[in-house]
Amino acid sequence: MGIEANLAAVRTRIQRACEVSGRDPGEVRLLAVSKTMPASDIRAAYEAGQRDFGESRVQELDAKADQLADLADLSWSMIGHVQTNKIGDVARVADEVQSLDSIRLAHALDHRLSAVGRSLRVLVQVNTSGESSKSGLAVDEVVPFVRELASLPLLQPVGLMTIAMLSDDSEAVSGCFETLAALRREVEDVSGHAWPELSMGMSGDLEHAIAAGSTCVRVGTAIFGVRS
Repeated sequence: MGIEANLAAVRTRIQRACEVSGRDPGEVRLLAVSKTMPASDIRAAYEAGQRDFGESRVQELDAKADQLADLADLSWSMIGHVQTNKIGDVARVADEVQSLDSIRLAHALDHRLSAVGRSLRVLVQVNTSGESSKSGLAVDEVVPFVRELASLPLLQPVGLMTIAMLSDDSEAVSGCFETLAALRREVEDVSGHAWPELSMGMSGDLEHAIAAGSTCVRVGTAIFGVRS
């Protein structure tokens, strides 16, 4: 199938998962993960109605934003690790960062946003599986981190992000998502305001994530195919 058909199939999966969970499909945003894919594939997805795209490398994000600058309502989310020497590009190009997991990075990003006269939506990345191979804050580090974010006015914290463990054990996968949902309630109590976004769920586990309350699923392979 082509990109248009793949997008339709993913949207159907989201709708069905919401029906099973008694949720409104409009509550779940589809973020098309376009890392390593050419700009022509992103344009094809855009023509099929997709507007939100996620990239994991700043250099690739910057290049594609330039190539697709004619698509005025296309939105870019940074979902990968951000190196401090690339923060300027993120502050200039990204509409959202979903991978914030360092107070040093947060301060540097706030500083660069001030220089370009912007503010930016951010999600805090949490390592809910506890795997050493994954980025993100440990669960018990999140509340102290959130308290420190309050001093950075140009960062707009709107939610949490996680990557579940890769496992055939559906209970273990769902447990990662349920941990993030519970953590959001704790974060909202501490911060005193809503954190509406839970970015969790990918091509292989989006149904479990939606059942646990995901508001954003990050889907790459099911839309664009296997990366070379």
